[in-house]
Amino acid sequence: MTTTYQQMIFINLPVNDLDASKKFFTELGYTLNPQFSDENAASVVISDTIVAMLLTKPFYATFTGKEIADATKTSEVLLCLSAESREKVDELVEKAVAAGGTASDKVQEMDFMYGRAFDDLDGHTWEVVWMDPAAVQG
Repeated sequence: MTTTYQQMIFINLPVNDLDASKKFFTELGYTLNPQFSDENAASVVISDTIVAMLLTKPFYATFTGKEIADATKTSEVLLCLSAESREKVDELVEKAVAAGGTASDKVQEMDFMYGRAFDDLDGHTWEVVWMDPAAVQG
């Protein structure tokens, strides 16, 4: 039996305080992969195919010649995670706020979709969206 290749995404994010960011993401229920974590980086396992790499700013700078954006002042990316229900959307946003994040006042509500967003400790915006499976299937 052959297995189907599952493409992964590794989201690399610069952070101001690596220990605080690790605590934030573990409080959301995600785990750290110690094999790819050290004093410069933390590997946050979001799912089998999504990993957030939290990098200290000096370490992040070694991967790019560009200026590092201050995500509290400018938007560099919107990250969006799916959720299995409307309740799970609210649950994750509430966990983020309890862990020190900031919830967006904007709620996306349509017949087939529900979404909210939060900013993590460094200002990176994470959207959380539930979509009705019947609407997705067409």
